[in-house]
Amino acid sequence: MREKNLKPILITILGILFINYNAVAQQPDSTVNKGADFGGPDQVDNQIREDNDAKNTFFELRFIQPYFNFKDTLQKKTGFSYGLDYSAAYISASSSLDHTDAGSGMVRLYASWNLINRGQPNSGALIFKVENRHKYGAISPKSLGFEMGYVGMELPPFNDDKFRLTNFYWRQRFMKGKISLVAGLLDVTDYLDVYALTSPWTGFMNFAFSTGSEIIYLPNDAALGIAFGAYLSRNIYIMSGISDAGSNPKEPWNNFESFFSNHNYLTTVELGWVSSQDRFILDNIHITYWHSDGSNVTASLPGWGLAFSGTWYFGEKWLPFIRGGFSNDGGTLLQKSLSTGFGFQPEPGGSVLGFGFNWGEPNETTFSEGLKDQYTFELYYRVQVSSKIAITPDVQFLLDPALNPDESSIFIWGLRGRLVL
Repeated sequence: MREKNLKPILITILGILFINYNAVAQQPDSTVNKGADFGGPDQVDNQIREDNDAKNTFFELRFIQPYFNFKDTLQKKTGFSYGLDYSAAYISASSSLDHTDAGSGMVRLYASWNLINRGQPNSGALIFKVENRHKYGAISPKSLGFEMGYVGMELPPFNDDKFRLTNFYWRQRFMKGKISLVAGLLDVTDYLDVYALTSPWTGFMNFAFSTGSEIIYLPNDAALGIAFGAYLSRNIYIMSGISDAGSNPKEPWNNFESFFSNHNYLTTVELGWVSSQDRFILDNIHITYWHSDGSNVTASLPGWGLAFSGTWYFGEKWLPFIRGGFSNDGGTLLQKSLSTGFGFQPEPGGSVLGFGFNWGEPNETTFSEGLKDQYTFELYYRVQVSSKIAITPDVQFLLDPALNPDESSIFIWGLRGRLVL
């Protein structure tokens, strides 16, 4: 996309913002966002809030409570809140074209510093996340899918990037939290096509059950861009964003030059319905349009597509979901995808059982024509050992891996752990 073609998109976004500003201004204060943000469970504000929520656990590490008291005091005095975690994962496959197992770990520091209107609905904050990702053996979990001849990825964040910047941006809320704007180096999976079980750190391991259902082109993290979300009414929202399609999180400051020089962008528009603002990732039905100009960095062609998602949390225990969509080129893994399943949490803040099924048709322009459709089953159980420790055993069954004609099925088992400080 050339610069002249970018102007209509920006004008459209600004126009929608203006319309939304006037629409939401007429809503009563009962619709005020009192904590929930646009975005998924991995968005920094949401992740910190979830880390601090009460948990139903087996035991607690009482001896480190003074440290968490210090964090609370720091947040109240300065508006600076942060999280530090270490996650590790190991997965093994029953069959592969090469390696059959993979392991990786990562340490993350993520923070939100409220500098404007602290404690008020219209707050403004500087948000960032830095990481070190490292493999344990020959390959990382991200690479194991293709090693098996499977069109898909396992735990894509668990790779060997080493030190990297995931995001660094400003978040500003308007109209008592009914409009939210982010600008800077973004991770588009923070806000695009999200639901409660999408996180590779706490939810499903197979990326078919995560952001985009493998039919949305997703740029690398630290993509320079701008995005907003706004409520058109009490229940209907719109989100739109534009970001660099060829970012590099290991050289983040070069992404400014990439954005303004290469003119390759990912543009997205999402329209959705929620039961209430504070249940954004729980009771959410949405449709997402995306368009990518392609990128040499990810060797992807231009393309576009549509995704849909529907989730509903009922009985305060069950979260069934149905998600999917299609793509037209764009360098995606699948050109058609349909996922369904559920999450089950018997007690608030406790352990979570998740099950998912996916049917996927490999993208002919990314791979080749005539490949078999794939079928994926996944079952995991995240055990909330303590409020700061979770362990997740996981099993998967893959039918007809498209790039491995000698195997009709592959069994995978995995284990993931997360420690929060």
